Amino acid sequence: MTGELALGVVVLLGASVQRLAGIGFALVAAPVLVLMLGPNGGVTLANFAAGAISAVGLATGWRQVRPAAMLPLLLAAVCTVPAGAWVASAVPTPGLLIGIGLLVSTAALLVIWGVRADALRGVGGALVAGATSGFMNSAAGVGGPAVSLYALNSGWTAREFVPNAQLYGTVVNAFSLAAKGLPGLSRPAWGLVAVALAGGMAIGALLAARVPERRARMVVLGLALAGGLTTLVKGVYGLG
Repeated sequence: MTGELALGVVVLLGASVQRLAGIGFALVAAPVLVLMLGPNGGVTLANFAAGAISAVGLATGWRQVRPAAMLPLLLAAVCTVPAGAWVASAVPTPGLLIGIGLLVSTAALLVIWGVRADALRGVGGALVAGATSGFMNSAAGVGGPAVSLYALNSGWTAREFVPNAQLYGTVVNAFSLAAKGLPGLSRPAWGLVAVALAGGMAIGALLAARVPERRARMVVLGLALAGGLTTLVKGVYGLG
């Protein structure tokens, strides 16, 4: 029961920061979930939770979605999801932990630095970002940063980014789960996950009215960097 409560706390935190900052569940929670449940269980639970949060947000924000801009991102991501799922199932646990740690840490740093690149603009940029994101989402549970960098380089405002990111998260996480299946949790654990998701989204909504968006995103990315580095160290230690 202690492990299930800890799982609920991690999901609660992840749901809170994603509702607060528009991104962040997988960045904050995936490294910890991987350490708790193993690479496959942790990543698939991150896919499930992030997809559920995105779907709830999309239900109220779908009118602000830009279908023409999102189509190349989604098509490219769907094409690379199977490759990410294969890597997640084929790579030994220490190697996968190292890969997840590196991906999360690098992604957090790139978003913190606000990397600018011509390759991340226009339709070509959408295809690059979508393909990278789909692979990372399926393999490591962290597809958001690539899409965030595309939005940054395309000049999207935060108001434009959030509803489109919710569409993206809903679709790509659904395909990731279809490729890998749901995590094998007990009924009590699933109950705690559901309660934690609802509670986290409610907490995040309350905080969103009080915490500046930029500060919230920096907190999310700082937590993600810490989690990514911890997972990386765990993987390196497992090689011994």
